[in-house]
Amino acid sequence: MEHSPAAAGRSGGASYHVAPGETFTAWVVSDLRQVYFPGEPAPAEDRVNYRFINGFVDVGDLPCRKAFQVQMIGREIRAEHDWEPASLNLPGPNRRVEFTGFWHVPTHVGRWLRGSFRAEAARQVPMRLRTCGGVRIWVNGEEQVRFEPFRRNVESETGIVLRLNAGDNDVLVLTEDLAERDTIWFFELELADTQPLDITLPTALDRQEVRRLELLARAIRPAADVFVDRPLEILFDTPPGADLPVGIEVYSHGHDRAVLAKVDLILGAGETRLVAPAIKGLPDGYHGIRLKMGSGAAAVVRHIDAAFMSGLVLPQAATTLAERKQEALAFSARFGAERIGRVLAMAATGEIDREAMDRIISATLEVIDRREDCSDFVMVPLLWLLGEYEHVLAPETAANIRASVAGYRYWVDEPGNDVMWFWSENHVLCFHTSQLIAGRLMPDTVFSASGRTGREQAQLAEGRLRRWFDSVEAHGLAEWNSAAYYPVDFIGLLALERWGGDDIAPRARHQLDLIFRMIALHTLAGVPAGSQGRAYDKELRAGPLTELAPFARVAFGSGWLNGGVASLPMFCAGSYTPPADLPELAQLAPARSIEARYAQGLESGKLVLFKTEASQLSTVIDHKTGRRGHQQHVLDIRLAGHPMARLWVNHPGEDDPWGTQRPSYWAGNGVLPRVIQYRDVALLIADTEGTRHAWTHAYLGRDGLDEVVLDGNWLLARSGRGFAALYATNGLELVTDGATAGREGRSEGALTGWAAVVGAGDEAAFRRFVERIRATSVSFDIDSKVLSLSPPDRETLALSYAGEFTVGGQPQPFIHDQPVPILTYDSTTAGDDAHPFYT
Repeated sequence: MEHSPAAAGRSGGASYHVAPGETFTAWVVSDLRQVYFPGEPAPAEDRVNYRFINGFVDVGDLPCRKAFQVQMIGREIRAEHDWEPASLNLPGPNRRVEFTGFWHVPTHVGRWLRGSFRAEAARQVPMRLRTCGGVRIWVNGEEQVRFEPFRRNVESETGIVLRLNAGDNDVLVLTEDLAERDTIWFFELELADTQPLDITLPTALDRQEVRRLELLARAIRPAADVFVDRPLEILFDTPPGADLPVGIEVYSHGHDRAVLAKVDLILGAGETRLVAPAIKGLPDGYHGIRLKMGSGAAAVVRHIDAAFMSGLVLPQAATTLAERKQEALAFSARFGAERIGRVLAMAATGEIDREAMDRIISATLEVIDRREDCSDFVMVPLLWLLGEYEHVLAPETAANIRASVAGYRYWVDEPGNDVMWFWSENHVLCFHTSQLIAGRLMPDTVFSASGRTGREQAQLAEGRLRRWFDSVEAHGLAEWNSAAYYPVDFIGLLALERWGGDDIAPRARHQLDLIFRMIALHTLAGVPAGSQGRAYDKELRAGPLTELAPFARVAFGSGWLNGGVASLPMFCAGSYTPPADLPELAQLAPARSIEARYAQGLESGKLVLFKTEASQLSTVIDHKTGRRGHQQHVLDIRLAGHPMARLWVNHPGEDDPWGTQRPSYWAGNGVLPRVIQYRDVALLIADTEGTRHAWTHAYLGRDGLDEVVLDGNWLLARSGRGFAALYATNGLELVTDGATAGREGRSEGALTGWAAVVGAGDEAAFRRFVERIRATSVSFDIDSKVLSLSPPDRETLALSYAGEFTVGGQPQPFIHDQPVPILTYDSTTAGDDAHPFYT
């Protein structure tokens, strides 16, 4: 905690004592100010080299940012004092004052903040100011700080000195930035003086009430991993002490952030549980929850997430692929999200809700005409609708679609002032696919952004798509196994398989075969899981609710349907058929196990999977060790007894357990570790020295685990017939309070070794598994950074942070450098020397 409450001072407001090295996070905050800020249209530099990576891509400043920097840096700003307080920012897990979010169009965003610094005598106070964005600070009405780097998502730092008078000093802060899609926006004000300083909130706020809000907001969490046929329930570590109004708003994580439920409740003075009876039976999904606690100026806003499902039992699917496609199309037409894929499903089934169709098409055209980021994801299914089902559209609607298609911007060489992202693997594919199909559907139309005819657009797109396929066929996908982005890849690939012609369509079909094979390998009990090149919290914490889960159901006969329609209706309305052997890989027969090895991506995502009928261990090894991570999910365990039974190890990339940065607290790694996997065992060495969080942790999908036992440095878990064990050389402590209570096992220390093991079987097999685990010796030489694991009666596995891995003293280099998975172990055919260590 960066602030410790001090006794109220002379002004009577809530006061916080800030020690040297700590940050000021107690402020009164204004509403969000946001104004569309496009700048002048211009072509962007085409830096796409078709060598795709995970992480930040330097694409230069877009026209909107160039205009923003010219107009905003150094401009005269009058301090605003008459704004209405909207909420409080109070001390909690985040050292920063943060307003990170996502804006689909270029938007000038800003907020005002106010506090009072109390000094016993006049003094000049040195501080460190860090920001993504720009910051102005006024003290007693005088502007004293003007720091405006305005670099997109790049943290900047400077030293400042605030001149304070004796007594209370009114401090006014303006933080602002240009929001361009995913926007990291914060400031961090650190006390660099040798003497502490107090910050006081305005006198109108009761300090006891503020303290209660601080404690409540810090520890808030849902009562369950998933809510099934029960109302939403929120837990707090402490009661508020007085009745507290709480507003709850549940919203979709989809493009439109649609509000699904809204209710105002009272948290009783002595209560630590808040039940919302009206929030029940929501559409299946991992949804956002916005809580506003308190009222007026004394209010705190907190965003968390929770999963909602209609049932946990794996639903029965139709027998044949064709029947499952029709089943999924009917479901998507009736219950799909408000996206154009739902309209495609309506057209394919003939079950047309004309009012819903018109509403969704209108909203889709608005997204395209505004050139919102991710509009390329809806352009492709819109073109499929136009090309295949124009007969179900009113003539006026078809004309409107054609007008939007002709007015769109399909690549960076066409002038624009938007923030559409052209540079990542999935967006490149969708933009080129859009350009190809649009050009072929409207060959003689002149496309206004480029001035080219459709025929010329299609010809350009063909050449660009060949370069994309050349890259992924040679290297595989940078966003390997991604439950978030495989459905986006499917948007382009399924459309190209249908509309690509003799040259492109076979290449799309080959890539689809490969992706479906990887999905089958990494699907357990209907839930796609495993190590991922790009992951978000919502994909990790709620596997059956991802857009990838319905693909498993349709393709392999086991999985969940949900409202995701980004590409599923294209799969179901099209003729593409995955390879016939994949259902056997998606659900292994009892007593069978498989180890698969292959490589994905230009940066060598070396992937290993070990899978049984009821457990799955998946890693990416030797991947950018010691470098800052992005969204790479490096070690994943999935157990089959429950759809939420999931464990993983990572190094947190931010302070807030409910944050959305890349990397976040749970998704990705602040610093990437050294990892190796050998059959059913994985070893991981994390060196987080000098980072903000000099520790690592494990996530536990607690509600999905039948047993969780701490046994020395081992954590043992069972879910149904699947089991797992985690070992941390610095020890493991289960977090029992706060936002991650019951779901986090933390291992303190910057240098740590971890081991992960999986197994499967009946109760007797679990007892044998536990016995072997307890008989296993794990050692970690801190000086040489060598982690060793010695199972009973088997060879010792040893991993060096420098990279060498040995089995029984013999080096075992990773030699599988091709994108096609190779099944290097199958216990039904392999010899005795190839058996797993614990299964």
